[in-house]
Amino acid sequence: MILLDLKDSRPIYEQVVERLQELMMLGILEEDSQMPSVRSLAMELSINPNTIQRAYGELERRGYTYSVKGRGSFVGSIRKLREAKKTELERRLGGLAREARTIGVLREEFVVIAGQAYDERPQNIKIQNRAGGIDEPCSMEKLNPSDPKGQSLKSPDIPDESCAGGEKSGDQLWVRNE
Repeated sequence: MILLDLKDSRPIYEQVVERLQELMMLGILEEDSQMPSVRSLAMELSINPNTIQRAYGELERRGYTYSVKGRGSFVGSIRKLREAKKTELERRLGGLAREARTIGVLREEFVVIAGQAYDERPQNIKIQNRAGGIDEPCSMEKLNPSDPKGQSLKSPDIPDESCAGGEKSGDQLWVRNE
């Protein structure tokens, strides 16, 4: 589910692009899977369909999606994009490491600080079960257009029994950005 921050100074289409990119990078929107239709996503987010069309155009320009005439938009090859992002991350991390060394931060301290930052749970993502309770993260989720609550399917790599409140009976979790 995508929630927009109306207090954010960035245009709404940029927020939509950012959220959809996150979903793709996390594997929630899988490679070659069909994106929600412009009309349905616009209705879900209560925004103008032209805004969604602009976001989809931007995603396609950046290489995240591709269009098939008469069929809609599909998620592109995320592996290449993920590698490019990883290379950019390594470059930025190298700059931070040089800056840390310049101000006298020891290597061990830098590694601890980086580890703590990596382990921090993002503040704007909560995982909520269908009963309304908040659970600790235990599964990756994938968009499921047939789910009226907003898309959920559990990740195959995490056993259902390990999830607080999640069972094979279908009490699936869903992610909500706030």
